Parts: sequence; C-alpha cells; structure tokens
Amino acid sequence: MHIHHPDSMTASKKDIILQLQKDILPLQGLKAPSAGSQTLIDLGPIDAAFPNGHFPTAAIHEFLTATTEQSAATSGFIAGLVGALMQGAGVAIWISTSRTIFPAALKTFGIQPDRIIFIDLKKAKDALWAMEEALKCNGLAAVIGEIRDLDFTASRRLQLAVEQSRVTGFILRHQPRQQNTIACIARWAITPQTSQLEDNMPGIGFPRWQVQLLKIRNGKPGTWQMEWSEGRFQPVFETIPALIVEAKRKTG
Repeated sequence: MHIHHPDSMTASKKDIILQLQKDILPLQGLKAPSAGSQTLIDLGPIDAAFPNGHFPTAAIHEFLTATTEQSAATSGFIAGLVGALMQGAGVAIWISTSRTIFPAALKTFGIQPDRIIFIDLKKAKDALWAMEEALKCNGLAAVIGEIRDLDFTASRRLQLAVEQSRVTGFILRHQPRQQNTIACIARWAITPQTSQLEDNMPGIGFPRWQVQLLKIRNGKPGTWQMEWSEGRFQPVFETIPALIVEAKRKTG
C-alpha cells in the first residue's frame, strides 16, 4: 500500500504514516479471506436476515452504543466476528482515540492479542484517516475503528476502500452526536445481557447479548438473544413464559 501525504502535513500525521508503513506494508504479501468465503461467520438464526443468508464481508458495518457497558459488550461481539474472519492466522487493525478493550480478553474469542495491531491516536480526524488507509491494505482480515462521528462522504470513502481491498470494516460509534446515515451495509446495536450459569457450576457464565440489526441492505432487520460459548455464537432460546414460571417457583 502506498500512502500519499502533502508536504504541509503535521509532524504527528507523519509519525502516523511511518507507523502505518511499518505495521501494514509487511502484510501486503498476505491474502485476506475472500468475500466469497461465505461460511467464515456463523451467526445462527441471524444469518437468515442477510442477503443470500450469509454475513456480508468486504463491507462496512456500523455499531451504535449509548453507554460504557454497551460499548464494552459491542467490542466483545465485534471480537467474535473478527476472530472468525481471521481464521486463527489472519491479522487485523484496531484504531481508536481512547481504547478501552483489554487485549488479553481477546483470547476469549479465539484471537491471539499479537495478531491485532493497535493504533492509538489523539484526534478523531486522524483515526478516520488511519482507518481509510488501513482498509486499503488487502493483507488484513478486518479493520476496526472507534470513530464517534463521521459524515456520509467520509463513510463513502471507507466503503470505496473495502470494495477494492475486500477487507471487512467495523465502525464503533460511541455516543455519536447524531445517528446520521452513513455508507454502511448494516447498522447494529448490541446490549449486554445477564449471563446464566449452568446448574451447580461455579464461576461466571458465557458472554451474552441482545443483538439488534437495525438496518441491513437488501435484508431483514430483527432482534435476537445470542451468547458466545464453545468458541462460537449461539442463540439463546429462553422464553418469557419460562422465565415467569421460574420466578414463581422461586417465590412460591
């Protein structure tokens, strides 16, 4: 990947360029998973909402969060998606201005932390620029950008980049000033749910989420309960009547 920059570029942006060149250029020889590899991500019942019944790759996915807890849960859900795209040996880039994800926790989702290149920047405009440049590198499995606000024009540049490189991009927008329309194939909202322990088993339960697919191009939006167990996404089949019966049993 060749990175263009004007002579008037600030020293900080020049430093970003040097870091990107150091981290990304060696990856040019790698081959990212093909967009035709439709079985990379298995989301169970959610797959039926997607065009052709498969999670859309080589596209931009937008995730909206309103609280710190929702942001943390969304990062975990994205990690599960990225782990599947990496297939154990791929490389991804995570860009942010205030990174909150704990790298060691990525192991929960089958990702070795050293397979993620973290780029931490001070300015949102630099994070957006770095994401666009990273998305042009066809040696990556995925690029994640924690970017609060962006307009349609900027998002369109990201979409054009993935159409060329076939890399999948994830934008995590925490408390955006407005939920404006951007050029993405899907808009998601992930909410943490209480984990359930197996009978008489100590410890904590598996990560569990309410997954809302708010928008999907040529697909069907919906809401599902999902959890991460046995190294993959699995649906939660709890029903409201069953929960009521259990509550009555405990209080009766």
